[in-house]
Amino acid sequence: MARLPYARLDTAEVRPLVERIVAERGSVLHLYQMLLHSPPLAEGWLHFLTAVRHKLDLPGGLRELVIMRVAILNGAPYEAEQHAPIALKEGISQAQLDSLADWQQHAARYSADQRAVLALCDSMTRDIHVPPDVMAAVVAALGQRQAVEMTATIAAYNMVSRFLEAIQIHSTDTRD
Repeated sequence: MARLPYARLDTAEVRPLVERIVAERGSVLHLYQMLLHSPPLAEGWLHFLTAVRHKLDLPGGLRELVIMRVAILNGAPYEAEQHAPIALKEGISQAQLDSLADWQQHAARYSADQRAVLALCDSMTRDIHVPPDVMAAVVAALGQRQAVEMTATIAAYNMVSRFLEAIQIHSTDTRD
């Protein structure tokens, strides 16, 4: 159960933002219901994460692969539960998802581009400081623009998972 109660969705202050979230996301997920305690924060978060998820040039499969890896590394089950179906839809195989926790031992299941971004994800999430050869491999695989977008995506989803786990948001939580 979350450490704070979820925000009410029926107040005049949040109603326009709730309608926008439903229009963009289909429903108000637990994450957004918590963020709605602060409408300016929820609005900024929605704008930023919508850009990361839907407006970048990154291939969807690579984006979802690193989101799932961040979730695993940070012990964020809610994030993994939300993104596993999206990853599959974006072309990540079930075998790749199943072996993602120890992907290096199953490196043959991943393309060279996937291995490059997974190494970047591991460095950024575990160590913060990225070795030059790791970034060079991502730039070689994706080009400069997508390397920047990939780096920002990994950083963004580290933010998401850390927020989720600090407040203990879970998909099994009940909302009032």
